Amino acid sequence: MSSITFEPASYGGWDGCHRLSNGVIDLMISGGFGPRVLFFGFTGGDNELAEIYDGAAKVPADQFRLYGGHRFWHAPEAQPRTYYPDNNPVDITFADGVLTLAAPTESTTGMQKTLHISLDPTGARVLVTHSLTNTGLWPVQVAPWALTCMAPGGTAILPLPPRGSHSENLLPSSHLVLWAYTDFSDPRWTFTPEALLLKADGLSTLPQKIGAPVAQEWLGYARNGHLFVKQFEHRPSAEYPDGGCSGELFVIDYMLEVESLGALVMLQPGETVDHVETWHLLDGVPEPRTAADVAAHITPLVAGL
Repeated sequence: MSSITFEPASYGGWDGCHRLSNGVIDLMISGGFGPRVLFFGFTGGDNELAEIYDGAAKVPADQFRLYGGHRFWHAPEAQPRTYYPDNNPVDITFADGVLTLAAPTESTTGMQKTLHISLDPTGARVLVTHSLTNTGLWPVQVAPWALTCMAPGGTAILPLPPRGSHSENLLPSSHLVLWAYTDFSDPRWTFTPEALLLKADGLSTLPQKIGAPVAQEWLGYARNGHLFVKQFEHRPSAEYPDGGCSGELFVIDYMLEVESLGALVMLQPGETVDHVETWHLLDGVPEPRTAADVAAHITPLVAGL
């Protein structure tokens, strides 16, 4: 039986890092900035997350740095509010199997971000709770937003609602949300009956993004025989940011972001809202390229989680 360990470690040239491991999965977090997860992957294996450390180190400390890894924002996206620099040390505690990363309160927004990370004792499963607290003096309409930057070279999967027939489904059953730069003539997009696929080829510098109300409550990313799945809640009656999105995908040459969003809330002073993701990492899964691949290798695996 595996046991969970938590210990100081060096990673990526950054000081104050720590490793959380159960011998199957490793997570590396930074104490010098964040809250951020810098590494997520099988023990002894490659990082599933994007590493953008060289570029981050060149950005002044008072500006937002895109380190890669997993980060925590609050939606809707706006400049400069969303891009508050998370470059200051975080408070780290590990107790009763829960790793807590608490960032300092943002001076310009009054928001405080905290991650609570629980690693399964024996399996490739992680529970990540994103807690957003309003320490300010007035209510703010906001939604917690969890962004996981995946290493390029794989394919993201956004599940679509079950298909039907024209004769039995006269009204729309779902919708997609597009950004001004979304271009479906880009060859990185593939549409299948069960899912929309977005390839991170590591080459194209043209960004692409899409969002949707993801009633299936999961998003995935397949790369090098591994399948990363994040599960999250979708509440059909709730109001979500970005035209109703609980899930979004974004790609550029150096990363692909798998993003989930909580519902919009009017967060009162002193209140906290939580957004929970469950991460899974599966081995021996081929990267999907066609509808048959999705049906054979992705949908059944996710249904069994």
